[in-house]
Amino acid sequence: MRGSFSDIPVAFELPEGRLRYGEWGGQTVELGEWVARSDPAPLFAGLPDDRCQCPHWGYVIAGTLRYRFADREETYSAGDAYYAPPGHTPVIEAGARYVEFSPTDLLQRTMEVVERNMTAAQS
Repeated sequence: MRGSFSDIPVAFELPEGRLRYGEWGGQTVELGEWVARSDPAPLFAGLPDDRCQCPHWGYVIAGTLRYRFADREETYSAGDAYYAPPGHTPVIEAGARYVEFSPTDLLQRTMEVVERNMTAAQS
């Protein structure tokens, strides 16, 4: 299987950027492209500790991502491969491009809460 930024469907189109999702063998691949800084921490409200409970494995193509944990913050820049265990909130800087893999079932549970919070914020 293969995919690229041009052939994996857009799941979320936001003013700050876009997320593309594809499912491969129980894993979801996320391709992110950001034009503005994004701190989606409020969207995780309602999850344990108000943090994402899904693990992610990824690679930063361009720019910078940060993951905040209860006891630390980790920063990943272009060329870095990373693992973000459960219990984090992301901060995506302008110009970031990355590919990330997550267990589909855990990501879906997280995204149900995120999407509810997005809908409530728009009301």
